[in-house]
Amino acid sequence: MAHTVQFLFDFGSPNAFLSHEAIPAIEARTGATFDYLPVLLGGIFKATNNRSPAETYAGVKNKREFHQLETERFVRRFKVRPYAWNPHFPVNTLNLMRTAIAAQLEGVFEQYVEAAFHHMWVEPKKMDDLDTAVAALNSSGLDGAKLLARGQEAEVKAKLIANTQDAVERGAFGSPTFFVGKEMFFGKEQLREVEEMIAP
Repeated sequence: MAHTVQFLFDFGSPNAFLSHEAIPAIEARTGATFDYLPVLLGGIFKATNNRSPAETYAGVKNKREFHQLETERFVRRFKVRPYAWNPHFPVNTLNLMRTAIAAQLEGVFEQYVEAAFHHMWVEPKKMDDLDTAVAALNSSGLDGAKLLARGQEAEVKAKLIANTQDAVERGAFGSPTFFVGKEMFFGKEQLREVEEMIAP
């Protein structure tokens, strides 16, 4: 039986981007499907009293260097392209994540996810600037203004809040987080564990 893996993501996480890059090959190898679930990382951090690794480990000697090494190993292991550091980090992703919900309703979710990750971590831009985001999405063949406008609808906002609250209740404290049934895995490095669990 083919498994379904839930992938809880926020575009603000470079590790979520790297996971996104690795997922297609994992799906091909295992026959599993990854179900992308938009959550608001800022909301998860607030609810769990967590902070980004950039903040948490800023003053820890050797930690940044090890994280870089870990990322290089991941890139080699999964044969993915590395991300380009976004000079505007941290980018407020509230509108981007709301728009992910809107893209689901508009039937362009996969195209939107690809575009948003691209403009955050391949050709990095200040995606919390409305005009920049509209232009970036338009350049990827989407109707940026329409999607961002729908992202402001009450039902869309409520859905993102619900996704985020549910993630916390299930044990999430950051992104990327994966669920195989009730089993939770956190961090891009745990994709190896996920793949082992779902392998046919």
